[in-house]
Amino acid sequence: MSTIDLPMPQLGTALVPTLGEGETQTAKDFSSDQEVRWCPGCGDYAVLKAVQSFLPDLGLRRENIVFVSGIGCSSRFPYYLDTYGMHSIHGRAPSIATGIATAREDLSVWVVTGDGDALSIGGNHLIHALRRNVNMTILLFNNRIYGLTKGQYSPTSEVGKVTKSTPVGSLDHPFNPVSLALGAEASFVARTIDSDRKHLTAVLAAAAAHRGTSLVEIYQNCPIFNDGAFDAIKDRDNAHALIPLTHGEPITFGVRDEATGLGDKALVRGVGGGVEVADTASVAAEAIIVHDAQNPDPSTAFAISRLTDAGYLNRSPIGIFRQVERPTYDDQARAQVATASASAAAQGSPEERLTALISAGDTWTVD
Repeated sequence: MSTIDLPMPQLGTALVPTLGEGETQTAKDFSSDQEVRWCPGCGDYAVLKAVQSFLPDLGLRRENIVFVSGIGCSSRFPYYLDTYGMHSIHGRAPSIATGIATAREDLSVWVVTGDGDALSIGGNHLIHALRRNVNMTILLFNNRIYGLTKGQYSPTSEVGKVTKSTPVGSLDHPFNPVSLALGAEASFVARTIDSDRKHLTAVLAAAAAHRGTSLVEIYQNCPIFNDGAFDAIKDRDNAHALIPLTHGEPITFGVRDEATGLGDKALVRGVGGGVEVADTASVAAEAIIVHDAQNPDPSTAFAISRLTDAGYLNRSPIGIFRQVERPTYDDQARAQVATASASAAAQGSPEERLTALISAGDTWTVD
């Protein structure tokens, strides 16, 4: 899989206090004393270890990091990290995290959620956090099933999925989380896999470095209720299952040519303005799409995300789809409060303003 090499402009944690000179932290420092309770073989274990190993690289004090989760298997995450955390309510983690990020600019705010928690009852909260561009990092664990409640179909389950709640097959067309995030104009959108530690860590690093809302979809296997959901893209013999995205490089995949470094398949512009797969050898080099994660227009990134099939994931783009800079909600809210406070201070002390209001008379003019 291609490595990720994206410039990291302004750190998402730029306002958060860092460790002092000579201070160091390890993964053990971020591991709590709580027994980790997930089913054997759950993909959550791999993500937890990756996060615990990655957090020391941020150089932030543990008391300035907070993880907020909703409801679901993944939402046990805060218990297992020695940081501040909150196991909140179903679907509302982005809203609670919005309040924390706005009130406390000295905190690095993370949200841990699942496909059911984030995209069903929490769907509205998620898209508004994305459009507002609140300074937080959202990890969306997608196992395409409800695991905590024992195997009902979720908003990302494929059509025809037989579960306890759909005994003759699901009729719902599933969400594509990356497409949804791009449609909400999220400023950072990425996808990675629980079993690829190197790729997962690289994506997390880029997400944490981004100032604004970062959404990272993590394909995560549920060995009890949806085992093998991602076997197609994890199969080393299926060379065309994954489409790696690397900023500034032509998008090719499949069997690599040792001379050119290109895969035998490439992404090109489709007739209708979308994106299509073509044989690399049959198209001109300039026809191959060069991935631009920093393009202000999300149209191409959205078209690429649509290549993800909604069935058995025999083909899936992976990496950073979009990373652009735009003002964050919490920065602007704090600036607005500061301006209002300065304006009020210029009009006298609180006592003087209250006295003037009380003695102002019985009528007011509203412009």
